[in-house]
Amino acid sequence: MPAPHARLAGVAVHLPETLRTAAGTESLVAAASTGFRPPPGLVTRLTGVRQTHVMPDDWQASDVAAAAARKLFADTGTDPGDIDLLLFAAASQDMIEPATSHMTADRLGLRCPAFDVKNACNSVLNALETAHALIAQGRYRRILIACGESPSRAVRWSVPDLRTYLTSIPGYTLSDAGAALLVEASSEPGIIGSGFAADSASWSVGTLPCGGSAHPRGEEHTYFRLDGVGLRRAFERLGSQVLDDTLERLGLGWHDMAAICVHQVSEPYLVQLADRFGLPLDKVPVTITEHGNAASASLPLQLLRARESGRAAPGDLVALVGLAGGISMGMSVIRL
Repeated sequence: MPAPHARLAGVAVHLPETLRTAAGTESLVAAASTGFRPPPGLVTRLTGVRQTHVMPDDWQASDVAAAAARKLFADTGTDPGDIDLLLFAAASQDMIEPATSHMTADRLGLRCPAFDVKNACNSVLNALETAHALIAQGRYRRILIACGESPSRAVRWSVPDLRTYLTSIPGYTLSDAGAALLVEASSEPGIIGSGFAADSASWSVGTLPCGGSAHPRGEEHTYFRLDGVGLRRAFERLGSQVLDDTLERLGLGWHDMAAICVHQVSEPYLVQLADRFGLPLDKVPVTITEHGNAASASLPLQLLRARESGRAAPGDLVALVGLAGGISMGMSVIRL
């Protein structure tokens, strides 16, 4: 019997209703800081982000993941009892131990195996590759990928000076969000192929140090830190080779794609990246301005927007291009 293929049978996103504008963020920083006031409008001028989503104070990463999964079940008519495996995929987590997949499964009433796939903002993309491989092996037939991002908890509000503010700005663009993807065995290819690359020597350009063995405690380690210039240089060194090689291996080009979903950290960098990598920007659903950087939920959000707008329809090819701290880059090509 030939090995089964895998297809993406559904995608859903949960965006918390509470919105925080860039001006609102500046006001919170000013209120929490002593002797420093943020330059008005700097966050939007540098990043293009006008607002972000903030989850309720009593919610965790597993809550936004479960909220997205419930939408997915309702949209696809899926019985939770039919899920064979849950992969929790996110940069965020409820706690170090146990894996957040178990809290998510408990919220959904699932009794299947569960584990986490974690690779910063490429977590969902790596989980999609993992699900594809496990289904191709015949191990599972229906896999739920649940993503819960809660980066608003790692934002620095008390800022002593402009230099610290500039290194903290990436945190002010981050949105809480949940996403869910249903991957099923199929007789025809749906997930066409993937490719990944990494430059792990550049891991220090973006960190959230707290909670691990390096920094188990200490408030200073609870804030997201990013060297924006270092990150851009790291991706420039990595280049587009993995994207070019993946497309060549699959016998495809960017022109074959109805939509190209690209992880978005800022609007200016998205434009620079598209130019550098030869991506047709008119095929990219832009979500960064109105929804902020939703971490690993960003690609599912763009995919959903592409479908809702009619940009991508059943039978179309869509590319998912991931960029993540660590640093890593990759892509998956799917047929809807």
